[in-house]
Amino acid sequence: MIPPRSLRADDLVLSHFSLDRNHPIGDRIEHAGAAGFAGIGLYAGQFIRLRESGFTIAELGDHLDAAHVCLAEIEVLAGWGAAHPADAYWAFEATVWELIDAFEGRYVQAIGPYEGTTADAAVRFGALCDRAAEHGAVVGLEFLPFTNIVDAADALAIVERADRANGGVCVDIWHHARGANDLELIRAIPPELVVAVQMSDGPATPTLADYKDDCLRHRLPPGEGDFGAVEFVRTLLQMGVDVPWSLEVCNDDVWGQPVADHVRRSADGMRRVLDAARARNPFT
Repeated sequence: MIPPRSLRADDLVLSHFSLDRNHPIGDRIEHAGAAGFAGIGLYAGQFIRLRESGFTIAELGDHLDAAHVCLAEIEVLAGWGAAHPADAYWAFEATVWELIDAFEGRYVQAIGPYEGTTADAAVRFGALCDRAAEHGAVVGLEFLPFTNIVDAADALAIVERADRANGGVCVDIWHHARGANDLELIRAIPPELVVAVQMSDGPATPTLADYKDDCLRHRLPPGEGDFGAVEFVRTLLQMGVDVPWSLEVCNDDVWGQPVADHVRRSADGMRRVLDAARARNPFT
């Protein structure tokens, strides 16, 4: 098993939301290991529900050890940007740090929205990074077109203003392609500030009118859609980005069904995309 903080650009992570958020945890981990993923992502909300039914951190560790898979990332902090976060948010965040400490986790995902100005968001994001630093974790701020952190430039403005060594941007190909769709915005991010990359693919034309609903239901494995995955990955490699590739292939056609094929197709698709991107990339 590769320690989470040693994961690099040759490693794949099965994001939590590639499967239903309540998909059985043991089955999730087993299939990730069988498909050659180095790690999994975990939505802390699922762990909270599991623990309420008696599941323990030790049991989670047993599943990970059996599959030779690490806990690579924790999702998702969504209330840090409020002027006065609710008690429920602080309880959720405390669970995130508990998991990070137990498994020496590398990465925590944060999303908007935030209240106030960009300066306000930077102060609060900086404070979040400071709390994460106490646990040895990196925080990635993901841009989402349905929040007020719309694109890579918005996320970068907050991250750079916060100016924390453990704070950076999460780049998700879906939100790039269905949002600004401008690789120059990606290239403008200093490579050391790209702390996470989430990969999937999809059709050029949205399946549903509602952006958020569509992105949670109709993603495809990398290389099976129209998002230009090879060029996107090649761009990141040329920039010198060296973080694991998190496969976030949300598709409710497979949720609640046997998922081995979906997990393996996602991994195999990403490996083909990486091979193609590196074949065209003189910098690797």
